[in-house]
Amino acid sequence: MQSFFDWFSANSVANGRPWLILGKGPSFSKLADFDVSEYATLSLNHAVRERMVDVAHIIDFDVIEHCGEALLRNAGVLVMPWHPHVRNKASSKNLEEMARGYPILECLSNEGRFLWYNLSTSKDHRDGQPVVRVRYFSAEAALNLLATAGVRRVRSLGVDGGASYSTAFSDLKDKTLLANSRTSFDDQFREIARTILTTGIDYAPLDIDSPIRVFVAAAEAQMLAVKVLEYSIKKHTSMSVTVVPMHQSGIQIPVPRDPGNQPRTPFSFQRFLIPQLMNWRGRAIYLDSDMQVFKDMRELWTLSFNGAQILAAREPSETDRRPQFSVMLLDCLTLDWRIEDIVSRLDDGSLSYEDLMYHMKVANGIQADIDPAWNSLERYEPGSTALVHYTDMNTQPWVSCRNKLGYLWVRDLFEAVDGGFISKSLIEDHVRCGWLRPSLLWQLKHRVEDTTTLPRKARLLDRDFVAPYQSLPKQAGTPWINRKRQVPSVASHNDAEGWGKRLVRSIRSRFS
Repeated sequence: MQSFFDWFSANSVANGRPWLILGKGPSFSKLADFDVSEYATLSLNHAVRERMVDVAHIIDFDVIEHCGEALLRNAGVLVMPWHPHVRNKASSKNLEEMARGYPILECLSNEGRFLWYNLSTSKDHRDGQPVVRVRYFSAEAALNLLATAGVRRVRSLGVDGGASYSTAFSDLKDKTLLANSRTSFDDQFREIARTILTTGIDYAPLDIDSPIRVFVAAAEAQMLAVKVLEYSIKKHTSMSVTVVPMHQSGIQIPVPRDPGNQPRTPFSFQRFLIPQLMNWRGRAIYLDSDMQVFKDMRELWTLSFNGAQILAAREPSETDRRPQFSVMLLDCLTLDWRIEDIVSRLDDGSLSYEDLMYHMKVANGIQADIDPAWNSLERYEPGSTALVHYTDMNTQPWVSCRNKLGYLWVRDLFEAVDGGFISKSLIEDHVRCGWLRPSLLWQLKHRVEDTTTLPRKARLLDRDFVAPYQSLPKQAGTPWINRKRQVPSVASHNDAEGWGKRLVRSIRSRFS
C-alpha cells in the first residue's frame, strides 16, 4: 500500500494542477454550473458516489460500506488515514488490518489505487511521512493533505457551513449528518482559516468571487497597524484574502484648492481610489487602518447589494451618530469614481467636504446593511464583536498604553511576530522612525499583553514619544485630535494621585 505523498509526487495528473474538493453541503448542487475540467478532483466521504474523481478521500471506515461499488467505478484512487475512524474516533487497528475481508478494498489495493496517510487523530504514525492535521471535519484534513503535498490552489463545492446536506445526499440526513455531535459545519471554517494562514494556500469556494479584496486607508506611519489588521483578517477568514494598503497604489490624489475641502488626514480620500484600482469591476471591501478583526471576513464579503452601490455599517440603535463609511462593501462595477473628477467637483462648488465624506454623495444607493458588530467603536464583546475600530487616536494601542482593549491588539501582534507574519525588525525600524511608542518593544521582549499594567520603567520609555498624528497640521474640525480626550492623555500620568482623575472628569464635563 502506497502513501498518498509518494503517489502524489509521482503522478503528473495530480501534481501541478489546481484542485477541487467536493463535499456534501448544499453548494454541491451547483457543480453543473461550472466548467471544472482544469481541476484535479477530490471527494469527501460519500460525494464519490455522485461523480468520477481523481481521489476519493474517506476518513470514516463506515463510509466504505455505504459507497460500495461507487469506489471502484468513480475513484481514481482511494485515500484513507493509516488509522481510519470508526464512529468518529480513530481506530486502534491500522488500515491494512481493517481492509482484510473487504473485497472492494482488496481490489483497489491490488490495482495500486489504495493510499494511506498519517492523520493527527491517532498517536500511532508511520515513520517518514507527514502528519496531517484535522480537528472537526474531513474537509480540514483534505485541505491540509493537499497543502502538505504542495498544492497551491484549491477550490471547493459542498464545503459549507450550516447544518444541512445537498439534496443529492438527503438519504444520509438521519445517518451521518453532524454525527460527530458538532452543532454546525461552521466549526470547520476556523481550521480552514488556520491552514490558509500557515501554508499560504489559495483556497476559496468555487461559487464565491475570490480572493476577498480588502483596501486599507493608510500612510507609512500606520503600516504596523495595517499588518496587525491584515493578520487579524487572515487569522479568522476561511478563504484567501488580499489586503492592499492604498498609500502604495501609486495614484496621486489632487489637493482641493479650498482648505475647507482638503482631507483631514493623509488618507481621507484614498477610499475613492478603490474602483479605479479594481478597474471598475467586482466587489471590494474598504477599511480604515485603525481596526482589528475577530470574525470571518467571508460573512461581510458575501452580503447581497440588493441594488445598492455601497453597503455601509449601520449604527447601533442606542446611538444617534450619522452613518459611518469606515467599513464599506463596494460594487466597483457601478461606481464610476475618478479622484480627479471628485476633486474638481470640490473645487467648482458642486460638492462639499461634508457631502463627500459624511454623506457619500458621489454614490447612488447606499444601504446601511452591515451589522454594527463590523464597526464596533472602542467596544469588544467576545463572540459578538466582528471588528473593533480604535477611533480614539490618542489611545490607539500602537501609540498609547492607555487603551483598555490594547491587550487584544498586542495579542495579535505577538502571534503575528511568533508566526513570522511580522518581523521584529519592522517594529524596531518604526520605533526609530517615531511611528510607534518605544514601550511596545519592551512588551514584545517581556511578553506582556495588557498595556494598562505596564510597569513604570516601561512607560518611561515613552516619555519623549510624540505620536505621528500630533505633528500634522491641525484643521478646523479635524478628527486627528479629540479635544475631549487630549487633556486626559496629559493628565493620566498623575491619575495615581487621584486628583488627575477628578480633573479629567471636570474638563470632560465642560466640553460635553
